[in-house]
Amino acid sequence: MAHLLGAEALHLEYPTRVVFDSVTVGVNEGDRIGIVGRNGDGKSSLLAMLAGRIEPDAGRVTRRGDVRLGALWQSDELDPDATVGYSIVGDAPEHEWASDARIRDVIGGLVSDIPWDARIGALSGGQRRRTALAKLLVGDWDVIALDEPTNHLDVEGIAWLAEHLKRRWSKNAGGLLVVTHDRWFLDEVCTATWEVHDRIVEPFDGGYAAYVLQRVERDRQAAVAEAKRQNLMKKELAWLRRGAPARTSKPKFRIDAANQLISDVPPPRNPIELTRMATARLGKDVVDVLEASVAFGDREILKDVTWRIGPGERTGILGANGAGKSTLLGLVAGTVEPSAGRVKRGKTVRLAVLDQQFSQLAQIEDDRVREVLARQKTLVEVEGKELTPAQLLERLGFAREHLSARVGDLSGGQRRRLQLLLVLLSEPNVMILDEPTNDLDVDMLAAMEDLLDSWPGTLLVVSHDRYLLERVTDQQYAILDGRLRHVPGGVDEYLRLRADSETGRPGDADAGGGGQSVAAAPGSGSASDAASGSGTGGGCLKPGSAEHRAAGKEAAAIERKMERLEQQVAALQEEMAAHDPADFEGLAALGARQEKLRADQEKLEERWLELAERLG
Repeated sequence: MAHLLGAEALHLEYPTRVVFDSVTVGVNEGDRIGIVGRNGDGKSSLLAMLAGRIEPDAGRVTRRGDVRLGALWQSDELDPDATVGYSIVGDAPEHEWASDARIRDVIGGLVSDIPWDARIGALSGGQRRRTALAKLLVGDWDVIALDEPTNHLDVEGIAWLAEHLKRRWSKNAGGLLVVTHDRWFLDEVCTATWEVHDRIVEPFDGGYAAYVLQRVERDRQAAVAEAKRQNLMKKELAWLRRGAPARTSKPKFRIDAANQLISDVPPPRNPIELTRMATARLGKDVVDVLEASVAFGDREILKDVTWRIGPGERTGILGANGAGKSTLLGLVAGTVEPSAGRVKRGKTVRLAVLDQQFSQLAQIEDDRVREVLARQKTLVEVEGKELTPAQLLERLGFAREHLSARVGDLSGGQRRRLQLLLVLLSEPNVMILDEPTNDLDVDMLAAMEDLLDSWPGTLLVVSHDRYLLERVTDQQYAILDGRLRHVPGGVDEYLRLRADSETGRPGDADAGGGGQSVAAAPGSGSASDAASGSGTGGGCLKPGSAEHRAAGKEAAAIERKMERLEQQVAALQEEMAAHDPADFEGLAALGARQEKLRADQEKLEERWLELAERLG
């Protein structure tokens, strides 16, 4: 594969610490690389050095002479006085850009709801972000670098972006570098993962799921030094293996390898036991939203919503930006009054909200973290063990030296973790999380999910982080046209319903009858169950047909070939490890053999995935 971009012996140092020490990486044609790591370890700095935005203190960045690189940074550089249209296509005549299918696709996917002649300075943060992303994607680039591209995008926008990037940056078409904490996005888009840690960049094959598998194995071999992190990642792997079917569409030999690693790992949580404990704390009555509507002026946000929330339920709320998710949570929390209908709360309900505005920290900005913890409950029970607030905060990734820092001086990620701690210490039995993943890296997200697994209460989550929703909740509801409906198929069903509603296809009617939107319990036979569909669309072969049987036989044969190849690769790696390091020619020959085996594996896996999709 042709080389596009690379770096040799990069060294980057700030007055207080060394960020990178002799880092060498490369990007080739067809690479789609996700960059992960803890907050502050240098992910954005690495991206900026590769893009030429930051000069390294030593080493050099190389780029093939004709390579064009475009980048999206966390803060945009749009002219506040320019219009949306000018920012995206410049002064090109309309017939030029309107006749370009790629440009039309970008505009339709990102900014179709933003007035073309609106001033950039008058847009919301999310609208500016989408405009900046559209400006980048209409350009003609060989390599693009994206720093947190999913920020401010809703679930639909993230799904569109993933599909667009996969189409445009296919196997042998340019290169993609992306820094993101969105694990679904990493798994969906990326073919390789770079982990930034301890002044180095460590490469892994595959997206997030493959990265977790390989990292667990690395940590297992390190054993003592990495014991805590290993256990956490093994639990994450257990979720990946036992979770959504889309994540288990892997060749059999990979599933077997994952099963060996997690054979002694229990499921992420015990829903029966958690429900029993939640019922003991809450009783049977939690919150009932009964035929409630909410209007602001002439605009009706929610229409005739009925939603009965039970003890121990873990529910994710889906909806486009502005659909009314926060309004719905406000009804539950009592901060929003219904224009019609009513909300009934159980007498034992103790509700807490983790909001986007850090409201729990507003009055303690000048206090030190240690002082804040000293005012809290002495001990907290987590998974049967009593932890002090300081121990719980350490579990959420706080170093002990941060206990002396002032709250106002903490980073965004640290503030989010402290906010979560204060919510947990208030001992609620109903907890609302409104975009809890903001400012958290993937390690901290896994730590937060680990804590929530053992929390015995009713959990309501609004998030555009698809991975988090599927990981910590057991059911999802969606707000569609102001009405609430259960979506048994989760995010995939929600996206399908949204697409159907835009094209006018059947299936976009709201759940419930008589003009009401009723969020029915799973298994209740509601209209939403019918909408989820049971057919074999998307090019699937009919089970039992000759084509289906033939495809199944081919897939099984490919799995056997892939297993043999994996064994050959493992044997070759052992041979390379034992080879004389001074024999450069011999090592080069072994390396060429390994590259050939990897290429054969990739071809077989691509064919296997095609067959798996058709087999359904």
